[in-house]
Amino acid sequence: MREEHPPRVERGQPVHPGPVRRKRRRHPVAYGAAGQFVERFMGRSSQAMTKDIEAPLGRSLPADREEEFAHLYRNALAAELTPVPGVVDALDALAHLPTCVASSGSHDKMRFTLGITGLHQRFEGRVFSATEVEHGKPAPDLFLHAAQRMGVRPEACAVVEDSQYGLQAARAAGMRAFAYAGGMTPPHHLEGPGTVIFDDMRTLTGLLAGR
Repeated sequence: MREEHPPRVERGQPVHPGPVRRKRRRHPVAYGAAGQFVERFMGRSSQAMTKDIEAPLGRSLPADREEEFAHLYRNALAAELTPVPGVVDALDALAHLPTCVASSGSHDKMRFTLGITGLHQRFEGRVFSATEVEHGKPAPDLFLHAAQRMGVRPEACAVVEDSQYGLQAARAAGMRAFAYAGGMTPPHHLEGPGTVIFDDMRTLTGLLAGR
């Protein structure tokens, strides 16, 4: 593995896991209830979201709370999930570099979502979940874990993210941060020190090369 080139560490999250997105989500959602949800939860693990919801309630949520809606969620993903425009070409162009997925989602969820989009085989054996570390995003644990497993120093890594929590985790890990603004998160929520913001995956290879 050559460390002079940064590996691309992809991420996943509840609304559009990994390098995928929902159809018809071509522009950031209007701020309001949905916007507040994106700002508060997008990019975080299910466990972290549950804790945030339970805290003001002062009680635990029912253990079976997701059972009623789980099949509806999976059916919607199966019907509507597609790769982010340009991501397949970007992955082809980066095929000579080590890449992986580092997601707040579970392994089961990533197998499902990446499988639907035909991307899972591209990352076989290089998919890392927040369930493998003590602290999820915005802590750096997951990205540091992925880098260690990939055998690459953190400072030689590049992270492509579309959530503010993922970008905070990348910066905390000492990795180069590239913010994809073509999804649901408003661009101004992606800003931060040393962060490159872009909205077209077709430009990613040039950005990684410093062009």
